[in-house]
Amino acid sequence: MTKISIIIPTLNEVDAIHRLLLYVKKELSKTIPFELIVVDGGSTDGTKNKVQTLHKDVIVLSSAKGRAKQLNAGAKIATGDLLYFLHCDSFPPTDFDLEIFNQVKKGHFSGCFRMKFDDAHPVLWVSQWFTRFNHISCRGGDQSLFVTKLLFDEMGGYNENYSIYEDNEIIKRLYQNSKFVVIPKYVITSARRYKKNGVLRLQYHFAIIHLKRRFGHSTESMLKYYKKNIS
Repeated sequence: MTKISIIIPTLNEVDAIHRLLLYVKKELSKTIPFELIVVDGGSTDGTKNKVQTLHKDVIVLSSAKGRAKQLNAGAKIATGDLLYFLHCDSFPPTDFDLEIFNQVKKGHFSGCFRMKFDDAHPVLWVSQWFTRFNHISCRGGDQSLFVTKLLFDEMGGYNENYSIYEDNEIIKRLYQNSKFVVIPKYVITSARRYKKNGVLRLQYHFAIIHLKRRFGHSTESMLKYYKKNIS
């Protein structure tokens, strides 16, 4: 029987993770076995304690800081044969577990959902519109990601040399090694980072990071740029 492991990385997300866990438990179809795994990267705001106190049915794990490291740590202890990686400010569609299961039955061993922001800014609208296309240039971690555990392990998981861009890096390998699918349902993602940094400004800096990656810049170069202009 297929089981899905939902893996969520956190770092100082005491309020966001509580909202997401309540939502996920409500929207799961519960037609297939599941487990929820929260991997905390050293929060100082009480994130880990709050999850442990209010969500005793959730597995809480501590890991070294860094989303790639955290997601690998969650995958390592996962008992499901399906892995679903979800950001703590992204809300998947109703019955998302069943949607994923049905795609895997069709031979799509990796994939994601389309995405919408919770903000109507026209630049964000254009950005989210492109997520409907099954092309690697239209992918990002905010769309969430599913992959069979067998394929994930065969590929060596996330590349922990990437402190940023880790989602895009593994997605590129998944496109090369599996029939990646974009499920025509929507993950709703928070635009909070855009509101904080400015929509046009943040889109520009993300575009520069994508170009750096495409033209062969090192992970250190991308991280330095990120820290200077975004972090």
